[in-house]
Amino acid sequence: MITIALGANLDGPDGSPPYKTLDLACRALAQRGVSFMAVSRIWESAPVPCDARQPWFYNAVAAIQTELSPAALLSELHTVEESFGRTRRTLNAPRTLDLDLLFYNDEVSERGGMIIPHPRMKERAFVLCPLRDINPNWHDNEAKMHIAALISALDDTQKIRPSRHHFTFMKESTYDS
Repeated sequence: MITIALGANLDGPDGSPPYKTLDLACRALAQRGVSFMAVSRIWESAPVPCDARQPWFYNAVAAIQTELSPAALLSELHTVEESFGRTRRTLNAPRTLDLDLLFYNDEVSERGGMIIPHPRMKERAFVLCPLRDINPNWHDNEAKMHIAALISALDDTQKIRPSRHHFTFMKESTYDS
């Protein structure tokens, strides 16, 4: 399974709210050789590390299919981020769009600045909660922990809640709210 994470906490360049940007980003990726197999519901999460001056993020996780290699897929993710006004000036800064490659099938790799699986995903509620929506039985082989245990082990500063907003790019959501 190829899995990506989506996040945004600033309005898009066209003025779209962050939750709408996630939807528009999925549409943009679909035009770039990415097929969506499953998508989580949208979640709202406090910035990590916690920063009360930043707006909360909207996050989701999607299982996709593509013929793109991991490096080509990551390049497409970055191109889409840039098309939505993403700049990389400061670590953990607010952003119009953040697209991360979490898994690429069973590949384990560290080359060219790309690490698969994503190295911090197991520490982030904004990844694990949406991932549980699309793969509730996921088990981390390295930590030898079920996704529910990983979520339970997160510290209390990672505030997260399901959003009232939902995706419209797919005719039928894979998550029934």
